[in-house]
Formats: sequence, structure tokens, C-alpha cells
Amino acid sequence: MSVFKYLLFALILVNCSNSDNSIPVDPVPPVETIPSITIRSDKAKYNPGESVVFKIDKLPKNSTVRYKYLNVTLSEEPLTNASWSWTPPTQDYKGYMVEVYSVANSVETILGTIGVDVSSDWTKFPRYGFLSNFGSISDSQMSLILDNLKDYHINSLQFYDWGNKHHQPLKMDGSLPASTWLDISGRPMSFNTVKTYIDKAHSVNIASMSYNLLYGAWNDYNVDGVSNQWFLYNDQNHSNINKHVLPSSWQSDILVTNPANTSWQDYIFDKTNTVYQNLNFDGWHLDQLGDRGNVYDYNGNSVRINETFGPFLQNLKQRFSAKKAILNAVAQYGQSNILTAPVDVAYTEVWAPRDSYKDLADIIQENNTLSNDRLNTVLAAYMNYDKANSSGFFNTPGVLLTDAVIFAFGGSHLELGEHMLAKEYFPNNNLQMNGELKKSLFEYYDFLVGYQNLLRDGGVFNSPILSSGDGKVNLKNWPPSYSNVAFVGKKTSNKQIIHLINFSNATSLNWRDTNGEQATPTSKSNFILNLQNAQTVTKVWYASPDLDGGASKDLSFNQVGNNLVFKIPLLHYWGMIVIEY
Repeated sequence: MSVFKYLLFALILVNCSNSDNSIPVDPVPPVETIPSITIRSDKAKYNPGESVVFKIDKLPKNSTVRYKYLNVTLSEEPLTNASWSWTPPTQDYKGYMVEVYSVANSVETILGTIGVDVSSDWTKFPRYGFLSNFGSISDSQMSLILDNLKDYHINSLQFYDWGNKHHQPLKMDGSLPASTWLDISGRPMSFNTVKTYIDKAHSVNIASMSYNLLYGAWNDYNVDGVSNQWFLYNDQNHSNINKHVLPSSWQSDILVTNPANTSWQDYIFDKTNTVYQNLNFDGWHLDQLGDRGNVYDYNGNSVRINETFGPFLQNLKQRFSAKKAILNAVAQYGQSNILTAPVDVAYTEVWAPRDSYKDLADIIQENNTLSNDRLNTVLAAYMNYDKANSSGFFNTPGVLLTDAVIFAFGGSHLELGEHMLAKEYFPNNNLQMNGELKKSLFEYYDFLVGYQNLLRDGGVFNSPILSSGDGKVNLKNWPPSYSNVAFVGKKTSNKQIIHLINFSNATSLNWRDTNGEQATPTSKSNFILNLQNAQTVTKVWYASPDLDGGASKDLSFNQVGNNLVFKIPLLHYWGMIVIEY
């Protein structure tokens, strides 16, 4: 080996023997018996200038609450009450991490953490959830469901299949909304439930999006004023309407209308206006059915459906300028057309063949490029898909590894509603979350909020040169492979961010974990990393949702030639290193 490498190797050996304080040594804190606490806030997000009200399940003795922005302590104070308030700085679109800790024998112990999002518009950092049951539900049950979603900081909800007919989503009884109706599958829906959900969600700063296709009518379309000249056809003689066939027990198939037809646009916009006049939805979550193959308009002209998305969305925005709009890119179909139109979130429903963890990252980066880095991404990516054909529990390692990849690359995951999502038909609730997964996801969503300005607020992905200093981890630059810790770099103006995602025990590199068989990764602790670096470093810190609830920790470091040497205390699923210059 070269003289330089020999010197570096010798220095690392000295470090491991703890005889030279010039090399980073971060001792493992002793195990404490102090119980952890659960911190909750009163809203999913906060407008600038709005106070945050916190509550904890028990008040620990001699504890302190600390407010941080990206590892910088803004303030701290003794914690003397199980409920208290804090007014964050007034800057818009910032994420904060709040830590409660105690000190005993000069050792600091984190007791609990929570993320706080200060954003005037939820679409800047979307954390999308869903609702799918709008039958007869009590006020208390609705409040319980929304309170749970608020604790995950879900800031917007897709009201899936809340309506009646796709071409007439709000059933009317004369000039007033009907009190009840049936959705396409025959499930009973309640106007009062939909309205109450919207109002209750708004009270905790959660937006509500009305779900409907941008095209589509039921078999009885003609009785409601829909013209057969507005449909797409499988032939040039308008004799065979393109349709999405549904089970015979359902109320109708879905007949596909032509989004480019301005008469159809005027019709469905009027019906949507009726929705907005009676229900205070914040916008329209538009859905589609993917590539329909060769289709034609009534006059026999070939129609490329993806090319109709842009004009439809442009006219929609002109009609409803104050409302949000999202259009699902099914398997990325039409995404280049969608993201150059006036939409507010990049939304992709992920399907085969894009089944690898790399595919998730690629889709998010594609969306960044297509939107000129204007929009953040939500992925509808259904976990444990085949396992959900029967009852049971979600596989925790599969879910957390998928979320780690999505979050590290700046996306969010549509997965939480009245239950966790496993199928494209949202009412399916065959699988449940166990206690471990529920607790972990609280920490993952706190992490997504607390560090949103690093995860989702700009920067350029890069490929830092990172290596193991003591052989404890097998490192591999993204994409992942079996038996390795994959690392992902991103550079901002004064920071190098490195995500570590632990695939060391992975049984599959398929994110869907369709049968729920992904294995728990083997934890790595107190391992040394070397980063090739020639810049002057001012600080190195680390945070992981799997360690002390995501609380950030300063790391000792040393510059050895062109190598920055530091030690990581623990990696279970996912950790984030931040080097500041």
C-alpha cells in the first residue's frame, strides 16, 4: 500500500484503540432506564406566526425541551407542564425538530422528539394520505381517524371514491345535495360524513382533495346529459366505446370520455363546480386509467390521450384558479404532459416493471426534472400487494426500507389513511400495522418533517467517494445491492448530505415486498467512515429516525489528508450524515 494509505490505516487503528483524541471517538452512551415519552402537536402543519401546542403522555422529572432547525438549537427551556406552546420563527416552508431530554451523570438522554412543519401551502412539502369510507360514521370516530393522521403530520387527504357517478360526482336532490348515495361499487355514502370530514380536517390544517377521474361516465350517461360524441372509441366508426370493465355486481363499467373535447370539459367542470359549491374541498385529485392503446374520437380521429392532459389541466386552472389540482401519472403515463401543466404536486402510481428500489429513486428524479424542480413527489406505491389478498400484518422491514428510499430521495409515500394502503382499491384493509411499525412510522414522519429542508428543498444528487475505515460495513454507492449499505449523496450550497440505507440483510431488492418477506437489516454500530474531501469542514452531524427519534447528534471528525474521518453511532434502516462547510 502507499505511504499515505498506510498512514491513514495506522491512524484508524489508533482511533479504534482510543489512545489518540485527534481521531473521532464518540462513546456509546450507557443504557438508561428513563422511560420515553410520546409528544403530540395540535395540528398537521402550521402557518407562519401560528403557535404550536404540544402535549405529552407523561411529564418526566428534570427534563428540558429544545427547539432545533437542522441541528442548530434555537432555544430551550425546562419542561414543567404536560402541555405547552411554542411559536416557531416566522419564515415560511421550514421544518423543525423538537427534542425533550434529561441529563443524569453528565449523560444526555433523549426522551422524545417531534417534527414541526411551518408552511403556508401544503403542496410545498406534500405528505398525502387518504380516506375511503364515507358511510355512516360517528363524529368521534372521524375525529379519532383524523387525529391519528395528524400525528403522522399528514397534511392533505385524497377522498377516494367519495362520489356517486363519475360524470356527476355529487348526487343532487333538486337544488340540494342528496343525503346519501351509492358509489360505483354499491357502497353507501353520506353527504354529512364527507362534509364533516372536510371541516374537521381543516380544523387541524389538513387539506381535502376530491377524487374523480378526469374522464369517465356510467352506462346511464345519456339520462344525465352526456353526449355519445364526447367518448373515446376503439374503432373509427364510433361503434365501440372504450371502457374500463368492472365486476358485474358493481353499478357500472367506466366509459372513457375524451379529455380534449371541450364540451366534455364544460360539462364535468360544471359538475365539479356543484361539488365546490356544496363541499369545501381544496381541489381535485384527478385520476386516469393509464395507456388505453389506440383510441379515436367520435369523428374517427386518432387521439393520444397523454396529449389531452395539458389542455384539460390548463382549462381546469382557468375555471378554478383558487383550487389545487393533482393528476395521477399511472406508471408515469403522460407525466411529461402533466408536469408542464398547472398542477401542484407530482403524483405517480408505481406499477411493474418498475419494481426495484432504484426505480423509486429514478421516478422521483424524473419528476424533479420534468417539473424543473418545481414540484415535490408523492408515490402511490402499494406494499405487500399479494399478501393483502388475505388478512394479516404488514411486514415492517419491507415498509421501512421502501419509505427510507422514498424519503431519502425527497419524495413522500401515499400509504396512510383509516388503515395502511396495500391495494389500488383503497377500501381494501386486509393488512394491519403492528405496534412496531406504527411506532417506527411516527418517527419516520417526524424525520421527514423535521429535516424537510434537507430532504425536499433543493440540492443536487451527487456521488461522494465514501469508504469504510474499519471494515465494519460493506459500502456501495447507489443503487443498492445485496449485503451492502447503499449511500446516496446530495450537495447543497454549503452542505454535503449522505444517506445510508441498510440492505445488509435484504432478501430482495423489490420495493413492493409483495409477499411480506423482506428481512430486518443487521444493525451497524460505532463504525468509521472516510469521505474523500478537500474542503474545510466546520461541522459533521448525524440523524436517523431509528436512533433517538431522529434527534441530531454532533460527530467528532478529523481531516486526514484529503479524507474526512468520522464515526457513526448506529445504523439500523436509514441514517443521514450532514457535512457542513
